Amino acid sequence: MIDQSFAEKLKRRFGEKISGVNLDNVDPWIEVTPAGLVEVCRYLKQEPAIAMDYLNSICVVDYCETDPKKAAKAKWQPHLEVVYHVSSIRHKTTGVVKVMLPRWKDDLEGQLPEVPSVAGVWRTADWHEREAYDLSGVLFVGHQNLRRILCPEDWVGHPLRKDYVMPLEYHGIRGR
Repeated sequence: MIDQSFAEKLKRRFGEKISGVNLDNVDPWIEVTPAGLVEVCRYLKQEPAIAMDYLNSICVVDYCETDPKKAAKAKWQPHLEVVYHVSSIRHKTTGVVKVMLPRWKDDLEGQLPEVPSVAGVWRTADWHEREAYDLSGVLFVGHQNLRRILCPEDWVGHPLRKDYVMPLEYHGIRGR
């Protein structure tokens, strides 16, 4: 679905809200700014020629190297990527949309980064966003019921973050 002409069309329509494109990947993707996410997603769903009417998944990739020697050699700064896999049932096409976020809001450790909710575009985002919040620590602003879905409500931290430290015990139950 994502080829050069499609990427150029999106850039013309949304300008700076399209912050990157990678057409060389196995799954080509477009990068969207957090501010443009809902508008771009709504367009991808509602434009009849595209009709991305199905949200397959939302996942978060944590680009964080905890080993100081490896971190010094990394070609990227620590960040999170929120990845949306979408499909058009009608056109039998798929696409990937990414949003880059800092690991911590305002560079304050412990302050979760924020991205707008797309649950108003695709209803299935409700569950996907709750899982991404629970496991990776991304706040989906505007989500109607953003709370943990897999971990208990009183769980501390987000287990899929690379710097997460598993507690030795939980409610008096020793884990190791």
